[in-house]
Amino acid sequence: MTIWHEDKAPSIDDLNERGKNTLFEHLGMTFISIDDHSATATMPVDHRTRQPLGILNGGSSLAMAEAVTSAVASFTVNPETHYTVGLEIHANHLRSVKTGNTVTGTARAIHRGRKTQVWEFKMSCQDKLCCTARFTVMVLEK
Repeated sequence: MTIWHEDKAPSIDDLNERGKNTLFEHLGMTFISIDDHSATATMPVDHRTRQPLGILNGGSSLAMAEAVTSAVASFTVNPETHYTVGLEIHANHLRSVKTGNTVTGTARAIHRGRKTQVWEFKMSCQDKLCCTARFTVMVLEK
């Protein structure tokens, strides 16, 4: 069984469309894969996402974690009756990433309840883990 509403995964196009005209698009994020239990996106480390020292800004890591996970979580509920919003996020920055690289982040559901969901987000660069986050989502009725 998948995590998606009615066991039907969104397409990559559906996920990327969700990010149009939002922070997701502004920071150059793009979904690249999806399966029954998770979705993965990329983000460049460039003038939009780095800090003055030329490394990925921790706020950009959190922005990616929240943007990717929020988009994914929205496809796990019935859009006719419910919607999801972020409730809490916390992260650990494990390694710096220099400008010119691309980070890849995967959101995976840990818990999907009727009122809350808990998601794990792992970000890496060149197969080295650079950030982990845990994101709690509230499920609300329309």
